[in-house]
Amino acid sequence: MSTIQTLTDAGLAKAQITGGELPVHSPIDGSEIARVSQTPLADLPQILDRAEAAFHVWRNVPAPRRGELVRLLGEELRAGKEALGAVVTLEAGKITSEGLGEVQEMIDICDFAVGLSRQLYGLTIASERPGHRMMETWHPLGPTAVITAFNFPVAVWSWNTALALVCGNPVIWKPSEKSPLTAMASMAALHRALERFGDAPEGLVQLVIGGPEIGDGLVTSPRVPLVSATGSTRMGRIVAPKVAERFGRSILELGGNNAMIVAPSADLDMAVRAIVFSAVGTAGQRCTSLRRLIVHEDIRAGLVEKLKTAYASLPIGDPRESGTLVGPLIDMEARDRMLAALDQARAEDGTVHGGEAVEAVAGGAYVSPALVEMPGQSAIVETETFAPILYVMGYQTLDEAIALQNGVPQGLSACIFTRDLREAETFVSAAGADCGIINVNIGPSGAEIGGAFGGEKETGGGRESGSDAWKGYMRRATNTINYSDELPLAQGVKFDI
Repeated sequence: MSTIQTLTDAGLAKAQITGGELPVHSPIDGSEIARVSQTPLADLPQILDRAEAAFHVWRNVPAPRRGELVRLLGEELRAGKEALGAVVTLEAGKITSEGLGEVQEMIDICDFAVGLSRQLYGLTIASERPGHRMMETWHPLGPTAVITAFNFPVAVWSWNTALALVCGNPVIWKPSEKSPLTAMASMAALHRALERFGDAPEGLVQLVIGGPEIGDGLVTSPRVPLVSATGSTRMGRIVAPKVAERFGRSILELGGNNAMIVAPSADLDMAVRAIVFSAVGTAGQRCTSLRRLIVHEDIRAGLVEKLKTAYASLPIGDPRESGTLVGPLIDMEARDRMLAALDQARAEDGTVHGGEAVEAVAGGAYVSPALVEMPGQSAIVETETFAPILYVMGYQTLDEAIALQNGVPQGLSACIFTRDLREAETFVSAAGADCGIINVNIGPSGAEIGGAFGGEKETGGGRESGSDAWKGYMRRATNTINYSDELPLAQGVKFDI
């Protein structure tokens, strides 16, 4: 199928993808596949005006009615799943099943948010004063900026947008400059849902395309009470202080340096399958990708041999081809960073297996996944490299393994493979892993939308998707109602006049 046909099937008109000033390249072969128009910075005040006007209308729409729009979006995504998944593959380089899986995440969060629209509840709290009732209410917060990264170009937007909409907030979406086409295709699906919905305010969901300047305009604007930003820790260090300076709220999803502990009792065949998918899926370009493998010394050598065999058999190539498991890195700069990290690992006494540039498709940034045996947790191991590099280290005691797991700046996802109940329970306890996502006998990658997604430390502390992450998109009010004929003060204070 031609590139133009792929984009047309996803709802993009030829005029939208030609003649603009921002070139878009496919990581599959490095070719330019479109040129799209960027949003002028001068347009931002009008965009914010529309968002504020939409908020004043949308916040008064009953939440279950707001959920109906999200339900319709889910229907449109179901109908267009194959087409949108193909654009994800074309623009982000994911293998076909992962491109489709990302769209399925969008569908799943829509389903979740529809149910949530009838469950935005607060608490009734016992009052110390007679004749009084105290309760919590949750109200829409306001225009929400969603800034997304190239590696999950549409799923992360949907996590935020589905929740923001049912919570009563308009959305302004700034996608990565490397993946504007998936954003435009997603907005085409949303516009079809809006047409079916019928009475949504103009400016409820808007798309802005551009670089750091337009993003900075959203981050620094006091008219945007919530900024949800996904990207590198470096990006988070820029965004967080700017939002905090104006007393805004931020949901940050930043770097991950995720580890797996493999205990002597582990099911090694199951562990190998989990390791390979978690480390090389999406060519190692997930924030939850497995980057550190901490293996008990008694089984370390045998497990490394199993992994070397598995790595050697991985099909690398065009992600659209059946059977391909490892597609390209996003661009040549990412490949160069990976190769430089492997050079540093060698300088720190690491033994590298794999990790060579591969000419799978001319013009694409293809590499063979790297398995790196390290003598310890050195500087390069503590650094997240967004590529399929897996550092392997040994341990003797569980305490030592947990210390290694926790001994990095990032705190997104961690896991352990063990059949020992005490080890498993220790790992998920307060004395165990210090991450936001902690798994037992499953890899660190591939979180479900039903749970809150996010991590600690330099991962940013934000939570998106399931559980009670919706509270981040709303403001809480504590209300006290006096239905008595008296006016008692709290804490027994007397102030009679």
